[in-house]
Parts: sequence; C-alpha cells; structure tokens
Amino acid sequence: MKTSLGIITGGSLVEGLTMKLCPETALESLKTGKFVSIITPHNTFFCLITNIALHVSNPDILLYPPTEKEHLLLSILKRKSMYATAELRPLVMLTKNLEISPVKTIPDHFSKAYEATKEDIATIFGNEKDPSGKFFTIGSPIDMDAPVCMNLERLTERSTGIFGKTGTGKTFLTRLILAGLIHRKKAVTLIFDMHSEYGLQARKEGTGNSFIKGLKTLFPDRVVIFSLDPASTRRRGASADVEIELSYQDVNVDDITCLQQELNLHATAVEAAYLISSKYKHQWLDILLSQTDLKEFAASLGAHPESIAALYRKLKRIERFPFFKPSVVHSSGQRTASVIDQMMEYLSRGINVCVEFGNYTSSFCYLLISNIITRRIHSEYIARTEKFLGSQNKGDEPTKLMICIEEAHKFLSPAAARQTIFGTIAREMRKYYVSLLVVDQRPSGIDQEIISQLGTKVVAQLSDENDIQAVLTGTPNAHALRTILATLDTKKQALILGHAVTMPIVVQTREYDEQFYKDVQSISTIPVEQLVKELF
Repeated sequence: MKTSLGIITGGSLVEGLTMKLCPETALESLKTGKFVSIITPHNTFFCLITNIALHVSNPDILLYPPTEKEHLLLSILKRKSMYATAELRPLVMLTKNLEISPVKTIPDHFSKAYEATKEDIATIFGNEKDPSGKFFTIGSPIDMDAPVCMNLERLTERSTGIFGKTGTGKTFLTRLILAGLIHRKKAVTLIFDMHSEYGLQARKEGTGNSFIKGLKTLFPDRVVIFSLDPASTRRRGASADVEIELSYQDVNVDDITCLQQELNLHATAVEAAYLISSKYKHQWLDILLSQTDLKEFAASLGAHPESIAALYRKLKRIERFPFFKPSVVHSSGQRTASVIDQMMEYLSRGINVCVEFGNYTSSFCYLLISNIITRRIHSEYIARTEKFLGSQNKGDEPTKLMICIEEAHKFLSPAAARQTIFGTIAREMRKYYVSLLVVDQRPSGIDQEIISQLGTKVVAQLSDENDIQAVLTGTPNAHALRTILATLDTKKQALILGHAVTMPIVVQTREYDEQFYKDVQSISTIPVEQLVKELF
C-alpha cells in the first residue's frame, strides 16, 4: 500500500510543484533527493524533492511561540496554523498505456502525492533480472531499499563522467560501474589505472585493514593486466599478464603536442618536432635523442638551434623510463610488432585491459602513455568501423570500447581538448564505437563543450561553485539539481543523471562487498596463460 505524503497545492511546469504535507507525515522523514510519485486519473508523475520549507497561517504566531510546557497549544497550532511544504520537480510521467515520457503537463490541485514504492522504481529504472541483461544496479534511493538500475547499453552509447571532490568515493563508483560493464559484457574496457586501484586488490577506504577485490580478481578470464612496473605488480601478490615495453617509434609528434603545457614547451619547439618527423618519419625520436651536435642537426633541418635544444632537453626525460626502448627496424624497413598490437588483439576478443602504472605516476608519464596507446587504438577502431560500414557484415562490427582515464581535466582542458585524441573521442561519441569514462575532481577544468556532451554523469559531493556549475552544464532543471548536490553526504551518495537513467536520482551507492562478489563473479573458464598462448 502506498504511503501518502501530502497534496499538491500549487506550482508550474517551469518552476516545479508545491506539496503541502499531511499532518501525520513526519517532516524529518523527508530529504532532498527523495523520490515521490503523484497519481492522477490520467498519469503518474515521478518527482524529486528539491526543497523543504516551514510555514504559518498567521505571522503573529512566530512572535509568541508556545513554550515547552504548552503542549496543548502546540498541538492545536500544528493541526491548524502551522504546516510544511516540499518543492517537487516532476521529471518523467507514466501514461495509462505504461509509456514513459517527459513531463509536458502538471497534475490538478489537491492531487495526492505518495512515497515511491519498489514497483515505481522498477518501472522507471528497470530491473536487473531483465533478460536483456542491460540493467545493472548502482544503488538505492535515499531512505529506501529498492534497486536503482543504470541502462548499460545506453551508458556505452556516449561518454560518461564521474565527478566528486577528493575522498568522496570516485574510485569506488568507477570500480562499481566497470564491474557492471564487464559482468554484463556490454562493452570492453581499457583502464588507465594511474594508482593501481582497479586491477588487483585495493585497500578499503575507512578504518581497519580490510581489502576489496579488484576487477582481475573478480573476472580472471575477462581482465588482463598490462604493467609498466612489473616489480610493483609482483609486490602486490600477482604477476602482470603482459609487461609493457614501448619503443621510441611508438611516440608520435601529436603525443608530444598534447604535453606542451606539462613540458613547458614553446610553440617553436613543437614546430621543430614536426620538422624532424617529416624528415625521419617513425624514427624521429630515435634520431633526436641520439644527437651529439644539436647545432649541426638543427642546421640540417633548417630549424632554430635553441628550439631543437629545448625539445631535446625536455624529451630526454623519456630515457629515464625503463619500459621505453630505442626502436628496432627490420632490414625490410618495417616497424617491429608493438605491445599495443597485443592490447588491440585482447580488446578485439572482448577481453578487458587494465594498464597499471605502478610507481610511474607522474603526470608526464600518465599523459604520454595514455595518449600513445589511445591514439593507436582509436585509429584501429576507425579502420574497423569503416570496414564494417563497407561490408555491412555483422561479424565485422567492432565491440564497443570504453576508455577509463583519471585526472581527466589534464586531457580535456580547453587547450588540450583540441589537441589530444581524448578530445576527438569525446566529440565523436559513438561514431566509431569508442567512448570515454572520465574521472575527475575538478570538472571546471574540463572544456565546457566536451562536458556538455557527456551522456551520463555520476556526481558525488562537490563544494566548489565553479565545479558544480560545470558539471550541470547543458542539464535541464539545473537550479533544482544544484540544491540536491549541496546536500549529498561525503561518502556513498551520488546524483546520477543523463542518458543511462530515465530521470535524475540521488542514490545510496551499492555496497562493493562479499554479496556483490557473489552477484557478479564468474567462474573462469579460460586461464589467462592459455589465452596468451592462443593469441601470441
């Protein structure tokens, strides 16, 4: 049976609705973000509470408030002269034909509002037991034990953002969503794991020494670890499936261009890099770093000696990384096979790749490696998509790929977004079957054009006004959602809005615990060692 909360006494389609609470409704049981349904003879409106207010019928009551001992007077005033209202934001409505549609009308005066039920939640957000396998439980509504599901098929159609200030559980939310994608096989993922938190076991936030399982532990047959720091991986009790080695020929000038701010490179130094590349092609970095007389080298290119010298000094840092090796070219002039080719082979087989950085967590290393790998893989996906469009053979259709990056504002700042492959992917969205899962604590640092195109946003607590404004860019009813964002708890609560959910909703996030492991864990059928032998 539905629990009545109050009746509608006013409002508009633009400003939202006002609900007067029933006298028996406990005011403190209502919270912003709570899910409410309004039932009329024609439609059912589903709303979020965005504000709560106290009122009196006569302002003189507030001048002479009853004392603690005047119980009878207080009781009479509560029934006749004092009341509370809640502001409701209708977001979707359900017609008599059980069709969900945007709100284009409002209910009549005195329409009854009820606390939403589990059936309401399942009707709007879907059920994880749906045979299509597209729904995944992300949490439950505030003060309600009912599963709220994301539509993973819609999630992977566009890029997604996970935002929140430091310590609010962004990594937890990211791990949860990645586990859902891997479990439901709705996309293959490429995870750039900057702090080694997703692949293997990680420390659980909070007190105690408890640990949680990583994605590799949960899905041993569906996740492989590519490590830049194999020693770090071994210290954490596992071996990398593939130890990453890159050659200088894997570095493109475009990968350096996107590091212009990070390296403090002048524009003339970048132009010098293009001059070297145009002459020496894939060997440009090998040639540059092997130089002993930079002035003579600059003269042979027609470049400014100081620009070449600056470029040389900045890129000399690459030699410090043991996973970078000078290029080896066959006598035929062909490039050697790359670890990126291995990575692409795994992805094409539907096997998820987690790139661990170990102790190489500098921004320079993270940006460079992520750009090198993503640029190559995106080029492969363009070629495969064009092949599919030409053949129209279902077997040639690429598997959807979602690339997870942390510190997203460094890849997608207004300056970098025009230069990096990540900016290209964010703008192209699903055209080439590649999308982004961006994780960041400073959404205001991301280019506004890109953040407005993110299909789904999962937002934990934010306190900076610029970040709140940025994350709500391009969102209908942004003012009402701003109020809800301000009331989120610091942990395990998030506002979810966009393409993957029918309507914005605040959820208490699902626990990542033993029960979750049982729900999603699959028994490995193909050992990774066997897969490596089969593929390579």
